[in-house]
Amino acid sequence: MKLVRTFGRTTQAAVAMIEALEQRGVVSTAKVEPVVRRILADVCEGGDAALRRYAAKFDGLAQAAPLLVSRQEMQAAWKATSPELQTAMRVAQANIRAFAEAQRPAEWSISPAPGVSTGQIVRPLASVGCYVPGGRYPLPSTLLMTVTPAQVAGVERVVVCSPKPARETMAAAWLAEVNEFYRVGGAQAIAALAYGTETVARVDKIVGPGNLYVTAAKMLVSSECGIDMPAGPTEIVVTSETGNAVGIAADLVAQAEHDPETLAVLITTNAELADAVNVEVNLQVRRNAIAKESLAARGCIFVTETVTDARTLTNRLAPEHLTVDTKADLQWVRNAGSVFVGAYSPQSMGDYVSGPNHVLPTGRNGRVRGGLSVLDFVKVITVQQYTRKGLRAMGPYAIALAEAEGLVGHAESVRMRMQ
Repeated sequence: MKLVRTFGRTTQAAVAMIEALEQRGVVSTAKVEPVVRRILADVCEGGDAALRRYAAKFDGLAQAAPLLVSRQEMQAAWKATSPELQTAMRVAQANIRAFAEAQRPAEWSISPAPGVSTGQIVRPLASVGCYVPGGRYPLPSTLLMTVTPAQVAGVERVVVCSPKPARETMAAAWLAEVNEFYRVGGAQAIAALAYGTETVARVDKIVGPGNLYVTAAKMLVSSECGIDMPAGPTEIVVTSETGNAVGIAADLVAQAEHDPETLAVLITTNAELADAVNVEVNLQVRRNAIAKESLAARGCIFVTETVTDARTLTNRLAPEHLTVDTKADLQWVRNAGSVFVGAYSPQSMGDYVSGPNHVLPTGRNGRVRGGLSVLDFVKVITVQQYTRKGLRAMGPYAIALAEAEGLVGHAESVRMRMQ
């Protein structure tokens, strides 16, 4: 990992590094966008034929293989899963469901004036597509993290796409009672979900993490259907003054093994802690090739002059995963996908069983939203109702505003009902 002081003689170098990190989302997806645009256009125009062609090219899908994973395949995968893993999946699913249920927005109404009622109703989306990566690792946890909150929200049609789905992922699909599961991935899967093909009907919204190609594809189709967020290569920031070097290094290595594009950062004023973490990372990463590549390319340790500087830098980076020392630190956190507090809260727990979602914003999108939640699968629809008395009381204010804007039809629509 690169160790840089943000003050003194290395200030200029540190500023350049930080500015580059702030641009990471734009730079990363820009380099794959031309290829992704071509794939999207091909699938939009060519349907199943183009989808199969790309699935064969990138994922090795056999010509005779059905796009749809049958429920029988899912059941067989579940039966072949060890009891220990079955139990772990059930625990994770239960915690994810409980957390999503607690997040559900309520319906309510208020009366701002006599004869006036305003409020909101909550309705689920009709259909969603859940993308589950399947490249380096099987990710049954992501299937549970995306499908479960959709089900809690009441979404009628939940579609899963995953390239070369592993047995563990199909087992999770059986547990989650998924009925529509396609063995396709990459930008081509995003295209199928957004535009539809002969086999895959389009969805209203696409959710889930993915590599740069998937992330770029989601951003490009967002004018055709909804998306949750850019959820690309993993990001971890640990901002600590008193943390344990072994534990911090373990978290950095754990998240870095996701992808060579992972961003892993430690921010501290404690120079001794910085040196100890750097040493410990080098020890722990020896047998983890992907993490080693990632940390060598994008691992950073920033030693700041003050604690305030450390906190400001953390919020500037707006990381996907953030670890802090104590609960009191939550007071200064403004931008992050998910926060882990204290020495006994490894980020890996959030990846699997805690309950809060592990699909989180990357590329500094932690500035504008948090992680995937049940809110991503519902619409909050506002409602208003007037009695004649209420309209007569409130109508003159609306008429005054409408006439000030020159919208005489608006004013008249109110005036005629007040009589």
